[in-house]
Amino acid sequence: MPWLKKFIGAALVLGGVGAVAGWVLSAPVRLDAETVAKLGPGDAARGKRIFNAGGCTSCHSKPGSKGDARLQLVGGLELKTPFGTFVPPNISQDAKDGIGAWSVEDLANAMLKGVSPTGEHFYPAFPYASYARMKPSDIADLYAFLKTLPAVAGKAPDHALSFPFNIRRGLGLWKRLYLSDQPVVPLPDGTPDPVMAGRYLVEGPGHCGECHTPRAFTGGSKKSQWLAGAAAAEGSGIVPNITSGEGGIGDWSEADIANYLETGFKPDFDSVGGAMVDVQKNMAELTPEDRAAISAYLKAIPPHPNGYPPRKKPAS
Repeated sequence: MPWLKKFIGAALVLGGVGAVAGWVLSAPVRLDAETVAKLGPGDAARGKRIFNAGGCTSCHSKPGSKGDARLQLVGGLELKTPFGTFVPPNISQDAKDGIGAWSVEDLANAMLKGVSPTGEHFYPAFPYASYARMKPSDIADLYAFLKTLPAVAGKAPDHALSFPFNIRRGLGLWKRLYLSDQPVVPLPDGTPDPVMAGRYLVEGPGHCGECHTPRAFTGGSKKSQWLAGAAAAEGSGIVPNITSGEGGIGDWSEADIANYLETGFKPDFDSVGGAMVDVQKNMAELTPEDRAAISAYLKAIPPHPNGYPPRKKPAS
């Protein structure tokens, strides 16, 4: 049956072409020379602000750490998700088990492109999908601050992922869908400076959308429902809507939001709880101006009308 042989041959050719195309499209992409040149020397004092805004201790310090021990970034926290268990690595200055041997360019590629020094994709449990919006100079400042922190020996356990999530190469295709350095919320010309500053902190280093925005089945954020609330990535529970939409923070003033970030107390005098406890500790380390900027942005963005989970429309 000559037609069957031709069909099989064509299918094999198309399959081979598809495999090659997939391999090329999924390849890790590093920073270009122009972006690397913008890194600069870095300043540790400024880097401390970025460190706190990014909440590095929340994932990378040993679980249960208090006080100065939170700066021992040995990793080991288990993040149990539908895709498997992710374990944040040691990012202390230990040259063997941590990132002490990394260059500033290595850190920039990790945070802006999700690529390791050895050329592998990082899993987006490391929130580089948000960090991609950061300024290269802020990465350099963060690098300078990290250099002031202690080296701590001890390698964190590997991720525990099942097939196909254990195949890192596929993340290259995921990045083509979800990795962007563009702002999530477009703001018009003439937007007040505090709102613009807040957008940078929330959408970039603060990576608030990683928890407060619902995700597609592929694990990417649904930006059309930005900050509208989501199912908790691990365990049970709901991460709240932090827009002014129904079920959100519409009745909170900017001062209420800023006070919550500083003190942990809500307008009704209830206190912060759950995973937000660590986040609030980090926010309290920022300046009043930074917290005011975050508050201004949250009040300026479009309210999501439904929150999470989406409310069903009443039957007609």
